[in-house]
Formats: sequence, C-alpha cells, structure tokens
Amino acid sequence: MLKLHLLVTPLRILLVLAFVFLVVMQVFSVPGDIGHDLQQAPEAAHLLVPMLVVTELEILCFQVVIVCTWRLLTMVKRDRIFSEASLVWVNVIVWTFVAAWLLLLGLAGYLTAVIYVTPELRDPGIPIVLFGMVLLGAVFVLLVAVLRALLRQATALRTEMEAVI
Repeated sequence: MLKLHLLVTPLRILLVLAFVFLVVMQVFSVPGDIGHDLQQAPEAAHLLVPMLVVTELEILCFQVVIVCTWRLLTMVKRDRIFSEASLVWVNVIVWTFVAAWLLLLGLAGYLTAVIYVTPELRDPGIPIVLFGMVLLGAVFVLLVAVLRALLRQATALRTEMEAVI
C-alpha cells in the first residue's frame, strides 16, 4: 500500500495542473479562438457556435471527472476505496463520460450533416475523423463502465471478507 500512496501525491499535482489548464482553455482560449473565427467568417456561425457550446460543455465534463478522481484518491489514501461511498463518485464519472460522449456524437452528426449539404465544405476526412472520435469515445465509456463493475465486485468481496473476519 505504501507504493500506492507514493503515486497519489504526484497524481494530485497533475490533476491540479490539468484543472487549471482546462479553466484557462474554458475561459480564455476556446471562446477567444472561436470569437476570432466568428469575426473573420461570420457566415460560419452555424458551425462555430455549436462547436463553442459543445467544447465548453466537454471541458466542464473533464473538470467534473477531475474533482471525482480527487475524491477517489482521498479514499485511496484512507484505504476506503472499496466502499459504497466510492461507487457514488465512480457513477458520477461514468455518467459524465456518457454525457460527454453524447455531446460528441451530437456534434459529429450535426457537422457531418452540414458538410454533406454544403458543397464547398465536402471533405471526406472530417467525417472520418469525427467517426473515429465517436468510436474511440464509445470504447472509453464502455471501458470505464467495465472498470466500475469490477470495483463493485471488489467492494462486495471486501465487505464479505470483513464480515467473515
């Protein structure tokens, strides 16, 4: 267990840095970049505004996951990770990933539809990349759901062992 505790502190430092990075992206970079693009090409607002909204919501999803991960790391340090309380945080992570994936799916569908009805935008590469992102996102969501099921099983086994002892 000592080695696990040695990993928690650096991970927390990286989580803080990631959270700060995401806040900077959310507040300054993404709105500024898309705002600049809107000034340069106001006719592209039907593409840029949905991208702004979805990107901001996706960043918010990652921030929620960081907070939940922080809480789970606290439980790891206290050797309470195999408890029902940890499953609450894991459930929030799973449902946040589902929401992020649905946002990505919706944006990909919208952008693909717009690309196919706009002759000057037709580029097969963009829908292929969007499909790949949605596919990889689905794999990630399902992987996290499987890990959640494993945590649930481990929690049940630990509870049974503690009852026996």
